[in-house]
Amino acid sequence: MSRNRRSAKAAGARFERAVADYLAEELDDDRIDRAPKAGAKDKGDIAGVRMGGRKIVIECKDVSRMDLPTWVREAHVEAGNAGALVGVVVHKRHGVATLGRQWCTMTLEDLVSLLKGSTHE
Repeated sequence: MSRNRRSAKAAGARFERAVADYLAEELDDDRIDRAPKAGAKDKGDIAGVRMGGRKIVIECKDVSRMDLPTWVREAHVEAGNAGALVGVVVHKRHGVATLGRQWCTMTLEDLVSLLKGSTHE
């Protein structure tokens, strides 16, 4: 059975919910939750994730075809909207049900910023 727009949106919402719940539990932080939609000024799919007091934007994707350049650009725009340290993409690893084994993608600059706790200059 192929996806239609409605079933794709539902799958995305379920994935966001699962990622938010997983992060909140693993990081022991009840402030982590799905973010409200903000249209053109979207600030990512998961809110409340922080590293050293700095916001981390998480963009979630549950799709069958990867488009990493587009997704990372989207995460960067949303990180800018949120004033976040970095934006990362968590994407569904099809055939793998364990949440902790889903993919997480970022640029090497983002990884450096995350490890240093400051924006890459």
